[in-house]
Amino acid sequence: MTLLAIPPQRVEDIDRAKEFLFRTFGESRWSEERYLDLSDSTNHLIELSEGRLIVLPMPTPKHQDIVGNIYLVFRRWASEHKGKTLMAPVPVRLWSGKFREPDVMLFSAEHRDRVGEKFSGPPDLAVEILSPGSIANDKDEKFKEYARAGIPEYWILDSEQPSLEQYLLEGEKYRLHAQLGSGDMARADVLAGLEVSIDVIYTSD
Repeated sequence: MTLLAIPPQRVEDIDRAKEFLFRTFGESRWSEERYLDLSDSTNHLIELSEGRLIVLPMPTPKHQDIVGNIYLVFRRWASEHKGKTLMAPVPVRLWSGKFREPDVMLFSAEHRDRVGEKFSGPPDLAVEILSPGSIANDKDEKFKEYARAGIPEYWILDSEQPSLEQYLLEGEKYRLHAQLGSGDMARADVLAGLEVSIDVIYTSD
């Protein structure tokens, strides 16, 4: 996911929407408490970075198909291994003042206590689905932030074609472990027994 995207087609509608969002979200620095209250009361996807709100675009049906397919696989694994899986919108607190919303996340049994009532801590595995406007955010900003937060494994998928990049944390940086496509199997490194076919991930009704 990425920064603000406005769905209206007419220029004047877009301008009005931007003005409304700026008045609502952009006038002051936001505390964690205020952000969490807002996140709890809206269906918008919103992140917090250094006191600044980041409003994410609503996902496309294709994006949600991929998220749903991954979530079902993760949920089965979590049920069998006493873990926990979540999908956006759920704020993840990477560190003080930094909240992101991965598309899908998975926690081992050891770390499921990181999931609280309003937000979670860093998962064992984070997944982001790229959209045309999110590449820089998901493969640059979040890439660095998830590594800094100590998330051991990060999957990045393309929403337009069967493609999964699997990154593993080595020291303070991610290393590309596997680049997968149609016909391949994705196998988690940090969560034993978790595997999913790329073709299953990209199946749509």
